[in-house]
Order: sequence, then C-alpha cells, then structure tokens
Amino acid sequence: MLELLNDPGVWASFGTLVLLEIILGVDNIIFISIIAGRLPEEQRPRARYFGLSGALVMRIALLASISWIMGLTASVISVFGIDLSWRDLILLGGGLFLIYKATGEIYVEVEG
Repeated sequence: MLELLNDPGVWASFGTLVLLEIILGVDNIIFISIIAGRLPEEQRPRARYFGLSGALVMRIALLASISWIMGLTASVISVFGIDLSWRDLILLGGGLFLIYKATGEIYVEVEG
C-alpha cells in the first residue's frame, strides 16, 4: 500500500480527480445559484442546501458505481479470441454512445 505513494501515476490520477472535483463543484454552485435565483427570496437558502446536498450524494453514488464497474474484470464473452468483461462492454457501450451523440451534433451543425 505504501508503494503507491511513490508512484507518479497514482499522484497524477489523484491530482486529476481533485481538479475535476473542484471544477464540478464550482459548476454545481453556479448552476444551483442560477436556478435558486428564480425562486422567492425565502426559498433560496433551502434550494441551495438541498441542491448542493443532492449533488454531493449523486457524485458519491456515481464514484462508487464507477469503482464497482472497474472491478468487473471477469471475462463474460469472447469475440474473435478477445475476452471481454462487463467493464469492457460498459466502456465500449459508453464510447459508442458518445460517438453517436457527437456525430449527431456535428450533423445538426453542418446540415442546419
């Protein structure tokens, strides 16, 4: 366990995660403040509290689910001699979805 502290890759990953959490936290604060600004004055503090609490719970749940998905490494199917795990299939599906969405957005921009 202590050898992980000497691994620059671990520190780079940790730094990246910290930076992403800070950016996403600021984004949540800005978004919730804008949305709460539409409410009556007496409801704004409650909306901010529940909005930020919900964002925190959601982020923890998503990080836990990603950790669980990354542990799904047992082979479930073999395609052309390549063993694929649930993790591989989920990442492949997510990548295909992102390609589909990006292609659709580009098409709308180009074709109008």
